Amino acid sequence: MPAILGLSAFYHDSAAALMVDGQVIAAAQEERFTRKKHDPDFPANAIQYCLQESGLTEADIDYVGFYDKPFMKFERLLETYLSYAPVGFRSFTKAMPLWLKQKLHLPREIRRGLKGQYKKRIVFTEHHESHAASAFFPSPFEEAAIVTLDGVGEWATASIGVGTGNQIRLTHELHFPHSIGLLYSAFTYYCGFRVNSGEYKLMGLAPYGEPKYADLIREHLIDIKPDGSFRLDMSYFNYCQGLTMTSEKFHRLFGLPPRTAEGAMNQKYMDLAASIQQVTEEVMLKVVAYAQYVTGKSNLCLAGGVALNCVGNGRILREGPFEDVWIQPASGDAGGALGVAQFIWYQLLENQRSTQIPDQQSGSLLGPAYSPEYVKEFLQQQDVTFTECANDQALSEEVAGLLESGNVVGWMQGRMEFGPRALGARSILGDARSREMQATINMKIKFRESFRPFAPAVLEEQANDYFDLDGKVSPYMLLVAPINGEHRLPLSQEDADKLGVEQREVIRSTLPAITHVDYSARVQSVGKDVNPRFRQLLEAFYESSGSPMVVNTSFNIRGEPIVCTPEDAFRCFMGTNMDVLVIDRFVIRKSEQDSHSESGELEVETQQEYISQFPLD
Repeated sequence: MPAILGLSAFYHDSAAALMVDGQVIAAAQEERFTRKKHDPDFPANAIQYCLQESGLTEADIDYVGFYDKPFMKFERLLETYLSYAPVGFRSFTKAMPLWLKQKLHLPREIRRGLKGQYKKRIVFTEHHESHAASAFFPSPFEEAAIVTLDGVGEWATASIGVGTGNQIRLTHELHFPHSIGLLYSAFTYYCGFRVNSGEYKLMGLAPYGEPKYADLIREHLIDIKPDGSFRLDMSYFNYCQGLTMTSEKFHRLFGLPPRTAEGAMNQKYMDLAASIQQVTEEVMLKVVAYAQYVTGKSNLCLAGGVALNCVGNGRILREGPFEDVWIQPASGDAGGALGVAQFIWYQLLENQRSTQIPDQQSGSLLGPAYSPEYVKEFLQQQDVTFTECANDQALSEEVAGLLESGNVVGWMQGRMEFGPRALGARSILGDARSREMQATINMKIKFRESFRPFAPAVLEEQANDYFDLDGKVSPYMLLVAPINGEHRLPLSQEDADKLGVEQREVIRSTLPAITHVDYSARVQSVGKDVNPRFRQLLEAFYESSGSPMVVNTSFNIRGEPIVCTPEDAFRCFMGTNMDVLVIDRFVIRKSEQDSHSESGELEVETQQEYISQFPLD
């Protein structure tokens, strides 16, 4: 019964994943346990969770894999610094101590992190091999083209390859510093968001603008070839040698300085977001078209941080040359832990691979769950007033009624999601038909930017009735699709003329809480088998309201990781204006709580005290 532990760590969003006898037993990001968003440290807590879930110890592990090759990455850093020297000395002095002390000694760090109990081999795969493995091996395809796109691994920033049976092979690579991920991150930085965590905000901002600067980007910043490869003019960027993403030449080109994190969001930044989004989609479409040309495959697997660009993914699905597309739900660095474990099992150990529908990702519900006994004991210890539903049907009907009455519900059920999307296990839910729901959740619960859109979770059978998904499903909330015409509402001239963030106030469809300003939505289609309690809730809501969908956003506030434990969920609930919290079959109403009911470490005096614990992106 071989046990394989995959790790990603020391750069961004560290994680652990465990396979036993070819089955993925558990996977989780370190941030969920430490409560430090995108925690890059060694994933000690995630490892302990994986071992507990499997009943194994460190000594029982047969193989450990790490998701990239640190010496190759260090080589790239040194060559880059030498190329720009003496410019970049500040960046060099900041990076080197950590590399010399820790990152170049990963075998030592890993063995230490495994308490000295692991004495066997440590496997290091290349970064994009890990991404490719995470994309293909869990997919439902016997063979497929593979495309990976991200910021940078060791040298590669993008790759094309093919997967067949239990083998993957990468055939084409684009190398640093030419990177569509880093180009997108440069605009993320320039528009005032945090690199490596704010890219999805830039994507959400893009529909508020017009792509007025797309031609300027193509003319000065990037030379795109017909096959999707490209070169960047590095004189406009500072990420090779400095501590910022963009140079003064970049700022002069667009005529304004980088926006500060909490600075005014004027129309020009929105237009820049729209422009880089358009250019990114162009590159994505050309790359996948070339991948189909060189591989001849009818199916596509995607991974890497750029594969979290749901708008680009939606266009690939609708306009690309492939019959079907499967995207790794944990497409960023965290998913590399899963990829390296699967690479060892299938490619190195040559175990047979069998496909299944919908996939072998288990709905990405690979994190910890908490028993009803644990939850009840916790609530009683905290003197929480709650009701316990007799069965799942009673729970679904009660929560459906609460949603229909306009309540915002924190929903914590079963195993936590692996990856950045809440998929109905650690979610905040609301009625998608509500005109006030988007503003309420953004401002009073999530404490985040008002322009941010929300996603719908919709019954799989009804998804294509509302959204142009080309007849496909979107179980992992990784596709943005247009809302079908019959659900759109006509606009007055006054509403049509609104610009910038004023557009968010316009009611554009019968589902205003999930309709973005360009009539799109990031869709999660919910099937029958993966998350039965969430599915049953949607069915109950459909039966009582006539709407087959709810707003589904991650259970956290801005700057905080998604909640993991009942303690996390209750603390977030009490520190925000959420109306109801549902954990397992226990329903907790805010109106029934004594304001002094919390005690000990969970005590939260004010909402502002709770919010202030987390750095704002």
